[in-house]
Amino acid sequence: MKAEKSRVLLAVCGGIAAYKACEVLRGLQKAGCEVRVAMTEDASRFVGTATFEALSGSPVATSLYDYPGSAIPHIELAEWADAAVVVPATANVLAKMACGIADDCLTTTLLACACPVLVAPGMNVHMWRNVATQANVVALRERGVRFVGPDSGRLACGEVGEGKLADVDEIAAAVLALLAPRDLAGLRVLVDAGPTHEAIDPVRYIANRSTGKMGYAIAEAAARRGADVTLVSGPTSLATPAGVRRIDVESAAQMHDAMLAAFEGADVAICSAAVADYTPAAPADHKLKKNREHLDAIRLTETADILAGLCASKGARLVIGFAAETDDLLAHAQDKLERKGADLIVANDVSRPESTFGADTNRVALVSAEGVEQLETMPLAGVADAILDWARQRAAR
Repeated sequence: MKAEKSRVLLAVCGGIAAYKACEVLRGLQKAGCEVRVAMTEDASRFVGTATFEALSGSPVATSLYDYPGSAIPHIELAEWADAAVVVPATANVLAKMACGIADDCLTTTLLACACPVLVAPGMNVHMWRNVATQANVVALRERGVRFVGPDSGRLACGEVGEGKLADVDEIAAAVLALLAPRDLAGLRVLVDAGPTHEAIDPVRYIANRSTGKMGYAIAEAAARRGADVTLVSGPTSLATPAGVRRIDVESAAQMHDAMLAAFEGADVAICSAAVADYTPAAPADHKLKKNREHLDAIRLTETADILAGLCASKGARLVIGFAAETDDLLAHAQDKLERKGADLIVANDVSRPESTFGADTNRVALVSAEGVEQLETMPLAGVADAILDWARQRAAR
């Protein structure tokens, strides 16, 4: 059965950072959310409604009187939403929210919302520091409204100080945290992610096409759901997910040692990294010069098997591995499950465009002693939640 998408109301206010609301919308969609938009009239002067309609695939609410299909759009949207996020929240809209003023479609909708509300302020530093604004922030916090940012930095007006809109990824992550159940609270989750780099010399190395996106999505989802998360990461350009403890490594040997050490304090280990199977036996201690140190062969040696090592010492703990294959997917996954002694193998065919390295989606099968569960193609966040759902159910037994 296809999981129902989380529904987010994006309330866009009239500030120079309104264009960043488009990026927030895209980030939420990438995480599997359905997003609808309400805008103030001033916001539409910065970004047209057509942009948000094209991105969301739904009409944009700017008026109480001409919303397609509903005579009461503020009630329909408020009841539809699982969460609402205000981006960028101007001083004016914060004041209206604090005082319960509902004089346009956006503020009327927010007043009708019973769902969690997140506010991402964006304004001039002096407006943010104004005692009236700060009093409004205190009042809203006391009523349960969550805040993300503002950050400090150079503002659009040229001044420097607080008032800068928080990073769009941080805003999206905060929204997802509102939506997530805290059903993994108390569970200690260990994840590895990314490739490893096996040195040929100080400059060159052997690697693979892994980007780490899947492992980072698992770590982010686990933290969002309340788990205590440790992420052992090979070299990637990805930002550390909020609330995640990160250990950076480079080689397969370093990842092996870090994972086995961290496993002592874990309940569940999820091995999503694409660890090199082989490493140069004798890496040079200097850059090899091809004009006098011609390299026509590299002698390789096998790396230590991280998944097998964890499984050998897991006891009652759960160990989940990945099988990235290009042929005979399920047969290879089932063989790996039995040989390694894992509790679950997440199998994906990396020859498919929707599940290859670097894709924002994945199509996996969950292979365990209980059988095979084939999942649909989903955003990485959805795949991460499916894996964690499996782990939560077994960890509770």
